[in-house]
Amino acid sequence: MSSQMSSPMAQQLAGKGAAKAIRRRLHGVDKRPGWRTYLALAVVLIISIYPIYFTVLLASSNAADIARNPIPSMLPAGELMDNISRVVRSDIQFWTALRNSIIVSTITAVSVVFFSTLAGYSFAKLRFRGSNGLLVFVIATMAVPTQLSIVPMFILMSELDWVGKLQAVIVPGMVTAFGVFWMTQYLREALPFELIEAARVDGASMIRTFWSIALPAARPAAAMLGLFTFVGAWTNFFWPFIILGSANPTLPVALQLLQASYFKDYSLIMAGVVVATLPLVLLFVVAGRQLVAGIMQGAVKG
Repeated sequence: MSSQMSSPMAQQLAGKGAAKAIRRRLHGVDKRPGWRTYLALAVVLIISIYPIYFTVLLASSNAADIARNPIPSMLPAGELMDNISRVVRSDIQFWTALRNSIIVSTITAVSVVFFSTLAGYSFAKLRFRGSNGLLVFVIATMAVPTQLSIVPMFILMSELDWVGKLQAVIVPGMVTAFGVFWMTQYLREALPFELIEAARVDGASMIRTFWSIALPAARPAAAMLGLFTFVGAWTNFFWPFIILGSANPTLPVALQLLQASYFKDYSLIMAGVVVATLPLVLLFVVAGRQLVAGIMQGAVKG
């Protein structure tokens, strides 16, 4: 009797989950992953985690042990906290660099999300002359290597007297071409014109429509963009190294000073890498569930 129960009847009696199970059974489809899928995911996970684990192994060792055996044992030694303490107490201005990295990464991520969403909403839902050509021009700037803009940007920052100041790193990264392209593509599919027209009928202004309609609809894509922008700003080394130097460094620039001497203590360097990576790992752990939930919510229609 239960095997012959129809899907609508099962949905009424036992819910949507039972209805989906009956549909799979009737059509001979089993979408549950098999052991091969789990094995492949386990291999990918091990390959992804091993570089971080190898860094922890080196950071928990000492220079003499690394010199004798460049490949440490598979179990961490007991000197990780001592090496981290040496990094914090070194003369690389660790706390200043950590504060600068937090300020630069946070402001950059927030500004990129806001301005990219604003530009994406304009390109996706507003009709104005030359919008397609302007969007193509914005996307084309992604093909220009960053190194080509270093000299003119440095000259500009010198004219503004921003050399050595955090705004020289923050302002050039407040909006990105990729962010504009990403939000434009997402809002074209996720935001119906009917919602915008309904807001205009109710008397909402353009800014009010963007703030109340477009921004909540763009939340899943904005979460991903903000997270990856934060990571990119946190790990950025090239431009901060040039414009800030060692006087007012971000964390990657400060950690580079650990290997400035003739003898490189790899246990100390790897301990610094662990310290710089730990905030990103914590960010993914804290925001990962909300990020996935937002993506799934944005993928469900109706």
